[in-house]
Amino acid sequence: MPRFSVIVPAYRVQAYLDECLESVLSQSFTDVEVIAVDDCSPDLCGEVADDAAARDPRLTAVHLTANVGLGRARNAGLDRATGDYVLFLDGDDTLAPGALQAVADRLDATADPDVLVYDYARTYWHGRHTRNVRADLLAEREPQVFRLEERPELLRLLTVVWNKAYRRDFVTAQGLSFPPGYYEDTPWTYPALLSARRIAVLDRVCVHYRQRRSGNILGTPSEQHLDVFEQYDRVFAFLTARRLERWRPVLSVRMVDHLTAIFNKGGRVPRHKRAEFFRRARAQYLRYARSPGAPGASGAPRASGAAPASAAAAGAAAGSASGAAVGVRAGGGVRVRTRHLLVRLGTRRAFQLLGAEARLLARAHDRTARAARRARAGCGRLYYRLQLRLPLDPHLAVFAAYWYRGYSCNPAALEAAARELVPGLATAWIARPAYAHTVPPGVRVLRPGSRACHRALARATYLVNNVNFPQHVVKRRGQIHVQTHHGTPLKKMGLDLADHPAAAAGMDFEALMTRVDRWDYSLSANRHSTLAWSRAYPADHTTLEYGYPRNDALAGAPPGPAARARLRARLGIPEGATAVLYAPTHRDYLPGHVPPLDPGALARALRERGAHVVLLARAHYFHDAAPAAAPPAGVLDVTAHPSLTELCLASDALLTDYSSVMFDYALLGRPIVLHAADWEAYRLARGTYFDVTAEPPGLVCRTADEVADALASGAHAAPAAAALLAAFRRRFCPYDDGHAAERVVRHVFLGQVDRPPVSGRRPPPAGAAARALPRPAGSAVTHGE
Repeated sequence: MPRFSVIVPAYRVQAYLDECLESVLSQSFTDVEVIAVDDCSPDLCGEVADDAAARDPRLTAVHLTANVGLGRARNAGLDRATGDYVLFLDGDDTLAPGALQAVADRLDATADPDVLVYDYARTYWHGRHTRNVRADLLAEREPQVFRLEERPELLRLLTVVWNKAYRRDFVTAQGLSFPPGYYEDTPWTYPALLSARRIAVLDRVCVHYRQRRSGNILGTPSEQHLDVFEQYDRVFAFLTARRLERWRPVLSVRMVDHLTAIFNKGGRVPRHKRAEFFRRARAQYLRYARSPGAPGASGAPRASGAAPASAAAAGAAAGSASGAAVGVRAGGGVRVRTRHLLVRLGTRRAFQLLGAEARLLARAHDRTARAARRARAGCGRLYYRLQLRLPLDPHLAVFAAYWYRGYSCNPAALEAAARELVPGLATAWIARPAYAHTVPPGVRVLRPGSRACHRALARATYLVNNVNFPQHVVKRRGQIHVQTHHGTPLKKMGLDLADHPAAAAGMDFEALMTRVDRWDYSLSANRHSTLAWSRAYPADHTTLEYGYPRNDALAGAPPGPAARARLRARLGIPEGATAVLYAPTHRDYLPGHVPPLDPGALARALRERGAHVVLLARAHYFHDAAPAAAPPAGVLDVTAHPSLTELCLASDALLTDYSSVMFDYALLGRPIVLHAADWEAYRLARGTYFDVTAEPPGLVCRTADEVADALASGAHAAPAAAALLAAFRRRFCPYDDGHAAERVVRHVFLGQVDRPPVSGRRPPPAGAAARALPRPAGSAVTHGE
């Protein structure tokens, strides 16, 4: 009996079916059977399924003798399923890499619930990916397993079957099956959620939901769109049969939202059927909007604290939240109430006028906003061009990092060193308003796009960044651009991404190289980086293989016991606990923030093994929004902490996957654990410069259980792991001795290019104080405004 049965119905999807099936069969989790059901498709779907079955015995191809529709094709697959859990996947969609492992881990962590709900992302034919707009509803908070009454807001999610895993014996016990007709997911989804005694969620994109340019059945005009009324009749019949009438007001709101969404999609209901559709929508509303007995007082579960007094009030409370899930722009509470009222009154023309007005207002607002942005940008560019005609300021240096996300990384270390070492230098830092507080006193803060920022970019002699400045910035004669980068590269970068289109989506390589041509200096931490940068960014600039300035704080003398204790206390690390910094990297092939490990589940597993460990969870800077809920026990969310260096110093070990933080953390001589569950998928999608699982900085784990065992048993700090770390340090940390920033400043700002070469320098033992370098003579530094 396999863990999963994945059922894939196929009809007129010959262009996508092979990719769909391969996305399942190539998963790192292999305990799966795939049932591809050819719904008597007139194209080559049957042959594609047969070919895949010939390649992999885990796939069974089922050929129906007549076209029965999506729902009954799924039933045919259910009849043959033998797995513990059943998953559905449409033939033109795909599973995200690592999805089945993530689902399996979550099912194990929640003790096999009846239904597990996971997330999806829409993938468009032109290459854009967008995560489900209601991903916030899938936050993994306590209780981890629940009934729908405890989280009724899940009803706001799209009513589809393919974003869930269903325990097969639950499906059998409840007699769940698909009816004929369009919108067959509706009378499956609601009964499944309402019947389940144990539901869990997985906050991860597991399905890529293809938005086809053409050929989508639900996007084409057909009288079968009127099937939706019979589907909702089945839903409400289920409520009556199961004595669940208290849910009627909530589901009637979802029904009206769904019906109006279909009506508002001009390409669905044929013109000659629109009047009939609206009449039937009104009849459905009047039939189901209120529970029998005392209207409006049925005790229906209330989502997210709302307290509707009637079905109409429920529509006002829940409509705006649910509208996005079915593709409707709600337009605010008043508009939602008005829309429901017009359906109840049956005033179709007024409803259509309301929709037309909303669309016109939205388009006008979008046009006005775009025009205002263009006007502001145009004025700023003109001002910048005028400033280019004025002389450079030889005493001004402008710094930035991470697309203006505040004072950090190599540029911050260089700014601090330049203020100390360069007489008369004035420094300025470009930061968005939300990050202005991170800039230290004495450094002028520049808001991106402001006149002051344009003036500084045009007239500063020194421009320092760990990413590129915007395309419109001109390299003036006499200006010096310093590209510091922001990590030793494991993943492919720059022009090396040309062979990896998934990671290079939308990248303009010609525009990239015009920005690279502005560089005068490119910093490198080691010979590996020097070679990688030279391939990825081939241009006429000087490489300074001096080590990384941001690592000076890690390579020099560490804080004493008292200072470290204060730092750990500020972070909330309990006394006596082992602090493990968890810092995963970004996945280009996974839209949105999808942490490879569930920190809460890992913390529980460590407690069960008797380990006193606290996880410092640090999201990648692409996903640095505030968390949606309080972190679970044993986890501290440190994403918003301004200093990664402080987090490294405060922790006792690092847990990461493919993040460049491993190259920095190695300087501390503390254990590093790599969680490489999706290494093959990551390497194929992003491309890498070497196999980090073959040359790791410590123990390599493939599963969450292996990570928990390693940390709890101490294997992560055993001599074998320490030997791997030592070899890793020798290769990647040859120049990090605590004085990299000084070397760069002396070369770039002071022109001291005749200093002895640093080639062959080796890092001191972890924690040892480095030899002090001589300081330049001169007066104290003065700071500009």
